[in-house]
Amino acid sequence: MSTTSTPRYKRVVLKLSGEALREPGSRDNISPQIVSKIAGQIAEVQKMNVELAVVIGGGNIWRGLAASHRGMNRTTADYMGMLATVINGLALMSALEGLGVDVRVQTAIEMHNVAEPFILGRAKRHLDLGRVVIFVAGTGNPFFSTDTTAALRANEIGAQVILKATKVDGIYDSDPNKNPDAKRFAHITYSEALARRLQVMDSTAFSLCMDNRVPIIVFDMNDPDNIRRAIVGEEVGTLVSEKPEGAE
Repeated sequence: MSTTSTPRYKRVVLKLSGEALREPGSRDNISPQIVSKIAGQIAEVQKMNVELAVVIGGGNIWRGLAASHRGMNRTTADYMGMLATVINGLALMSALEGLGVDVRVQTAIEMHNVAEPFILGRAKRHLDLGRVVIFVAGTGNPFFSTDTTAALRANEIGAQVILKATKVDGIYDSDPNKNPDAKRFAHITYSEALARRLQVMDSTAFSLCMDNRVPIIVFDMNDPDNIRRAIVGEEVGTLVSEKPEGAE
């Protein structure tokens, strides 16, 4: 894995789903081997002097919305989901520390024995000093997804791009699992994604990115070099932005 290419983006938010930490088909919520692989990718990027923040979901442990559909109070279910993201964040922190990466976990729900409270100025200072910052517990509020957290934190810290890691290699005009002729977009504008009703992120997160012109790169997490490739500007997955690159 090469780290010699010049980064196109200096400050980045990496959005990871909780499911990314689980071995497919396994009953274990977290795979230490997969977490170690992800940590390795992050460590390689950090060596390129990229300021990297991570927002992590909790769906491998608990899905608040799904629980609410089964009768649980939505607010309670969402808070449980936020706590699940803390578990995932701590697992990633441990793996990164094992690789010698300086890392901090900041939580939107205060728990001083576990992680720092989210303080914007402190988060920016950590990034300035080359530390990886993992944002957990969502926004600290129910009814908001970790996609929204990624969009919010990206805008707050002045990130140049959101890298949204998924199980597919980009955004398609239809479900590639159902339609063998589905077309993958290399680039799509915010307005076109809305017009086509493509589920890039939830509506709140997408609106934040569109209003503040924060590009989103949707890519396949299974390729171990995709984070680096996206950061150096190679064509990876699908870029969602205001207009095609180079357009006036």
